Amino acid sequence: MLSIPQAFTKFKNRLELSGTEQADAASRQQRIRTVMDDAFDVKHDFLTGSYSRHTKTKPLHDVDIFVQLGDAEAHYQDKHPDSILTSVRTALATEYGEQRVALQRRSVRVDFGVKLVDDLTDAVMSFDVTPAFGNGGHYLIPDRTTGDWMPTDPQVHATKATAANAAFGGHWKPVVKMIKKWNEHHDKPIKPSFLIEVMSLEIVADWGGSYPRELKAWFATAIDAIDQTWDDPAGLGHPVSDRMNADAGQLATARLALKQAEAACTSALNHDRAGHTGAALDVWQQLFGTAFAKS
Repeated sequence: MLSIPQAFTKFKNRLELSGTEQADAASRQQRIRTVMDDAFDVKHDFLTGSYSRHTKTKPLHDVDIFVQLGDAEAHYQDKHPDSILTSVRTALATEYGEQRVALQRRSVRVDFGVKLVDDLTDAVMSFDVTPAFGNGGHYLIPDRTTGDWMPTDPQVHATKATAANAAFGGHWKPVVKMIKKWNEHHDKPIKPSFLIEVMSLEIVADWGGSYPRELKAWFATAIDAIDQTWDDPAGLGHPVSDRMNADAGQLATARLALKQAEAACTSALNHDRAGHTGAALDVWQQLFGTAFAKS
C-alpha cells in the first residue's frame, strides 16, 4: 500500500503524456492536415488547447487542432458558421466515415474508434478540428451557438498557463489535471473543462506543499466561484462560462458535485490524520477513479 504522498506522486505521473501518445497525436494531425489540404486552401495548422498547454488528461480525447484557412476560403466568413463546419465535416467524413465525424459548437470531432480498455490508454481517441482565419495577431473561429465568428488567441491561453505553473512552483498544471480527472470521472459537472483552467488562474495562488490540501482548497473556493462569469483569459472571445451561466440546472449540478468533492477531501484528510491510510486512499480513488492507484 502506498503512502498518501507516494499515491499522489504516482497519480501525477500517470496523468503525464507518454512519448507514444505524442507520436500518435503527431501522426493523426498530419493525416488530418492531408485531408484538409485536399479539400481547402490551408495556410497553417497546429495543435492547441489543453494538449499544447500540457493540461490534457488521459485518455487523450478531443485533442484540439486549429486549421488556419487561406484567402481562397475567406468567403466563408460572410456566411453562418454552420457553412464552414458542415464543409469540414463533409471532407473529414470521406476519410473517417460518417459515423465517426460529428459537428460541435466550434469544431468537428473525429472519433478514431479507439477502444478504451482502461483509463490510461496510450492511443489518441479523438480530435476536435477547428477551422480558423487569421485576424491580425489573433484568430477567428466559427461558433454555431452564437452564429458569429469568435476572436481567440490560444497562444495567450498557453502563456498564462505557463506563467501560473511557474508561479506555483511547477504544481499548477498537475493540480489542474487532477481536477479535470475528477470532472471526467463524475460525468463532467463543469463544462467546458477549459473553465477549470480559467478558474484556476485565480483560485490557485500559493503552493502549500500538499496536493490533498490544495485540492480541498480548490473545491471549497469553487463552490461559490462557479456562479461567476469567467471571461476569456485573452480578453477576446465569449465568456468561457457562458454555457454554465445560461443553465441554472447545470450550475446546480456543478455546485453539488463541488460540495461533495470538498467533503470527500475533508474525509480523506481526516482519515490520513488518524493514521487510516487505507481508508484515505479509498476516498481519493473514489474521487478520481482508477487512475489514482493505491498500490
